[in-house]
Amino acid sequence: MNRTAMPGMFAMPSPMVFLVDDDVQVLRAYARLLREHGLATATFESAEAFLAQYDASRPGCLVLDVNLPGLNGLALQRRLLEVGPLPIVFLTGYGDVPTTVRAMKAGATDFLTKPVAGDVLLAAVHAALEQDAAAREESSKDRLLQQRLAGLSAREREVLQKLAAGKLNKQIAGELGIAEATVKFHRSRLMERMQAHTVAELMHFAARLDLRTAPAAPPPTTTPEGLHRSD
Repeated sequence: MNRTAMPGMFAMPSPMVFLVDDDVQVLRAYARLLREHGLATATFESAEAFLAQYDASRPGCLVLDVNLPGLNGLALQRRLLEVGPLPIVFLTGYGDVPTTVRAMKAGATDFLTKPVAGDVLLAAVHAALEQDAAAREESSKDRLLQQRLAGLSAREREVLQKLAAGKLNKQIAGELGIAEATVKFHRSRLMERMQAHTVAELMHFAARLDLRTAPAAPPPTTTPEGLHRSD
C-alpha cells in the first residue's frame, strides 16, 4: 500500500508477529509457517510471558489463543488496551458466539477456530499487520503535528484556531483587535511553521488537531494606555 509520509517521519522497524499459545506444537507449527512466508515471529506459552517482554513501540500483531491458563486471551486483550493496543487475531478450539462478540467489540481483527488453514492464518495476519502499520503512521503524523503546534506563538495558535473555525481574515482581525495585514502575516507564518503547502492542507492539519474545539488562547497583554503590545 502506497502512503505519503509527512516531512520528518522516520521509517519504522520491521513488524513482528507475536504468537501466544500454551500448546508448544501449535506455536512451532504457526511460527514455522509465518517464517516461511518472510514474517518475523516471537513465541510465548503464556500471556504473562508475553507481557513481560512486550514493547508497545514495536510494530506487529498478536496471534492469540483465547483459552490460556492464568491470564486468558480476553484478559490479555483488555490489558493491552491499557499498555499499548496491538491488532489481535484470536484462535480458539472452542469458538462460541459470546466470546467472539466480546473479542471483536474490543477491537480484535479476526477470530479463527482451530485448526486453522495456513492460507487463512496468513491472510488474517497480513490484514492485522496492515491495520497496525496504518494506525502507527497516523499516530506518527499526529505527534509531528503536535510538535509543530507547540512551536507556535500564542497569537499564531489563536489565528489558526479561528481559521479552523472558518473565519475570514477580516473577521479574525476584528475579533482579535489587530490589523488585517497582521492576520495575513500570521497566516503566512502558520503555513511555514506547520509545513503546509496550501491553505487546504493547513485546514486539514487543524482538523486533525481538532482546534475548533480547543480552548481559546489567553488574551494579549496590554500597555498601561490599553494598547495591544506587538503581535
